[in-house]
Amino acid sequence: MRSVYRGVALAAAAIAGLGPVAASTAAVSAAPTAAPAVTGCIRVTRTIPVGTTPEGVAVNPRTNTIYVANADDGTVSVISGRANRVVATVSVRRASFPRYLTVNSRTNTVYVSNQAGQNVTVINGRTNKVTARIPVGRDPEGIAANPRTNLIYLVKPGGFVSGRIWVISGRTHRVVAKVRVGFLPEGTAVNPRANTIYVTNVGDNTVSVISGQTDTVTATVRVGDAPLGVAVNRRTGAVYVTNNSSNTASVIKGRTNRVVATVRVGGSPDGVAANPRANTSYTANSTDGTVSVISGRANKVVATVRVGRHSFPNRVAANPSTNTTYVTNAAANTVSVLRPCP
Repeated sequence: MRSVYRGVALAAAAIAGLGPVAASTAAVSAAPTAAPAVTGCIRVTRTIPVGTTPEGVAVNPRTNTIYVANADDGTVSVISGRANRVVATVSVRRASFPRYLTVNSRTNTVYVSNQAGQNVTVINGRTNKVTARIPVGRDPEGIAANPRTNLIYLVKPGGFVSGRIWVISGRTHRVVAKVRVGFLPEGTAVNPRANTIYVTNVGDNTVSVISGQTDTVTATVRVGDAPLGVAVNRRTGAVYVTNNSSNTASVIKGRTNRVVATVRVGGSPDGVAANPRANTSYTANSTDGTVSVISGRANKVVATVRVGRHSFPNRVAANPSTNTTYVTNAAANTVSVLRPCP
């Protein structure tokens, strides 16, 4: 159910004496704030059945459509944000094990990273049809799109050597660059305004910062233990990183590439999403079945939402246009829909 690379990385992170191997020239340590204690007025308004072992989730705010990668049945569930139900199921091949996906909202195109299929499936968001399969080799992981440049960034872990980010043209479906990052990279996110890409490196507890203009790493930021998810608040430039083994989220100031806060969240946080309209971020806490809501102004947890005790929530996406958050529950085969209380 989980990535082989993630399992190796999390085990390695727990071994005493094996600290980060990549030094940061732009990192600042910050003590964790208090653990979440209150449940604010955000609630689950709907639980939507999807495919088997849903992992990745992404939103197209222009069409109010949500896409879910169902790892164990090789499909993508297409959810209408207006109707809160699955309106289509797209096959990306049964044994392909899709774990991550992303949406280019400008071209209305979905890109699915298939770990076992060794490819990226391209789906037309208007027709829900597969239009291409891009071969990428072994074990692709996180994927993110920059709608302004029509480039897609794909994580390639690289085994026990430094990983890479493959830069793929959304127009030609060809790899146009490869950027070396840290050890066992997994998650990636894009700030389209700044044309900057962020990559979590699980094996050395860092985040690589990449210039989309030069395709080079411009900073390496030290964060917590076993960073997995990463998200960008496009309005403030803040970057949020889930530290799976630390039960924290690191907040990085995008302008300076410095950690400005470390926030205590729930158990084993995995995915994270940012809502620039509400200036909040959301972490999916896999082992305690909750979502932590972090205030972007105060850098503290302001709400804790339970989505199911044994549901194993692992990825999260936000639609700022509707102020709605979507959480995949891998063990329950569902997606939780979160909204502020009326």
